[in-house]
Amino acid sequence: MLDIRSAERRDHDAVWTLFHDVVSNGTTYAYPSDMGKVEGLRLWMENPRACYVAEREGAIVGTYDLKDNQPGRGAHVCNAGYMVRADVRGQGIGQALCEHALEAARRLGYKAMQYNLVVATNEAAVHLWKKMGFDIVGTLPEAFDHAEKGLVDAHVMYRRL
Repeated sequence: MLDIRSAERRDHDAVWTLFHDVVSNGTTYAYPSDMGKVEGLRLWMENPRACYVAEREGAIVGTYDLKDNQPGRGAHVCNAGYMVRADVRGQGIGQALCEHALEAARRLGYKAMQYNLVVATNEAAVHLWKKMGFDIVGTLPEAFDHAEKGLVDAHVMYRRL
């Protein structure tokens, strides 16, 4: 059973471990691979409008954040980021997080959700976001410096809520 709930201070260490594992491999997020814990937690848990964790059997297996995609006149569109622990990927956790995020975004009054940098080589994510109703509205040539593949394309994906 997967329980998705608001992240709390007690989750910092588990979220940091997950964040660090995902970011340090340099294949899906543009954050610096050597980002420190204080800055990582600030960006993921403290600055966003909302942050959630997914727990299974008492262990955090995933997380997502929600924030305004742009300030002011762009604040009706949110941005979300998702991270799932490597050993449980492919088990529907990403989809459950996205379903939860779409509902949370509606409750917060957002009118749409946009992903600004979906790495094109992250085929599982691109497939899932399309399945969840997102369209690729633009492709940015060589916009991501992939740690293994060098410069690769990135997509901007969008859906109305």
